[in-house]
Amino acid sequence: MLYMQHPTAIRESCLPTERDIELFEDNGYWVSPVLFTHDELERIRERQDALYRGEYELGREPICNWLEGRDSPSALRKTDNSHWADGTLRRLATDPTIGAIAARLMKADVIRLWHDQLLYKPARGSGKESANVGWHQDFVYWQCAQEPTLITAWVAFHDVDLSNGCMQMVPRSHKWGLLNVGDFFEQNMEKQQEQMEVPEGERLTTVPIVMKAGQVSFHHALTIHGSGANTSGGPRRSMAVHLMTGDTTYSGRQRGEGHFNAKLMNGRVGERFEGDAWPVLYDAAKA
Repeated sequence: MLYMQHPTAIRESCLPTERDIELFEDNGYWVSPVLFTHDELERIRERQDALYRGEYELGREPICNWLEGRDSPSALRKTDNSHWADGTLRRLATDPTIGAIAARLMKADVIRLWHDQLLYKPARGSGKESANVGWHQDFVYWQCAQEPTLITAWVAFHDVDLSNGCMQMVPRSHKWGLLNVGDFFEQNMEKQQEQMEVPEGERLTTVPIVMKAGQVSFHHALTIHGSGANTSGGPRRSMAVHLMTGDTTYSGRQRGEGHFNAKLMNGRVGERFEGDAWPVLYDAAKA
């Protein structure tokens, strides 16, 4: 399926400075200024609800969508490739400013969409229920890529802090290599921390990423991160826009063969992930 090119211009004032890039390289994450307005976020939330009702404006169903009544209403809702189904969500997942920021942080000439992940963490009322996101490195799940040349942009649809399950990062962990740090769906985050093997000379610290609605946090594919319970009275909505540099190639590695992007490559080991399945957000030659 072919799509129109994204019409929005890059917001130059929101791009990271050299100092911001240094902070990203040191810590493995960086938080942008507000990129999206109240009205834009309201429309995005409306289309998220439409997706959960099974309304696919672009005629294609996303992967692993959550439909009302099918699964537990208390669980985390995770929808992969919502950009297949909805034009508003596609514009978010292919936003050129997000792409330009990722290009600067990764020092890349081209940024493509790896896939998007629409997330809904229900209101809890107490911290005893599930819907945590366990400590993990994204690249654990993306080993169909040859190298960790990937970065995630996490878009907050609401103000987020510890009360509603904001993202938490482990600074410098992107320098530790690929670790066995647990599972996205693991609920016992304290036990995960106790079992985590920290390299000699490093220490495990966690930083809550407090953000305003419309801000975007960026983290490297090897940065350890997770999020706790939403104890607030309202849902926590977001989109993880997973991105890759233009030179990312298919590894054919068995550990990553279950990923849908591996299946789209049809065994073409060593070739780049490129084409309509992975839209370009930023290309320095055209910027």
